[in-house]
Amino acid sequence: MEPPIWRRLQVPGTIPLCCFHDALQAVMGWTDSHLHQFEKDGLYWGRLDNRGFHDDIDVLDESRVPVANVLLAENESLVYVYDFGDNWRHDVRLEKILPCEAPTPPVCLGGERRCPPEDVGGPSGYQHFLDVIFDPGNEEFEHYVRWLGGPFHAEEFDYARVNETLRRIRWQMRHRQ
Repeated sequence: MEPPIWRRLQVPGTIPLCCFHDALQAVMGWTDSHLHQFEKDGLYWGRLDNRGFHDDIDVLDESRVPVANVLLAENESLVYVYDFGDNWRHDVRLEKILPCEAPTPPVCLGGERRCPPEDVGGPSGYQHFLDVIFDPGNEEFEHYVRWLGGPFHAEEFDYARVNETLRRIRWQMRHRQ
């Protein structure tokens, strides 16, 4: 997306990919209403109960793999795919490895721009949505405002609210087996 929508998230390396998915959902403001997977170097991680949705690829159990086993060094990245229909592809990059005595819960350190609404149609659908929502004279404007349930401010991002959402998640209880 241009301009990019981004988040800076600090997580413990011990967090399993399934919980990392939960943290990504929280910082993006999405509702976990669609399938997802992680991709790196020809490997795929996701929920094993969704195997039928992954075509013919082998999917590894995301609940058994900590982030630190996938992102091993600074500047490494993986792809987080959310909503296979809209195909939101996120570049997740390990910026820095910090020493810590004990794992801390995920925290959002910053970000810019509001997350696209669920089911908007992927990047091209979101661009059309923005073209309409910033033009009150557009014939689709009222339809989108009703669909959203109110106004949409594409440039807003409230990381304090995001961190409150992250604080409410019981991380030790989130591991899917």
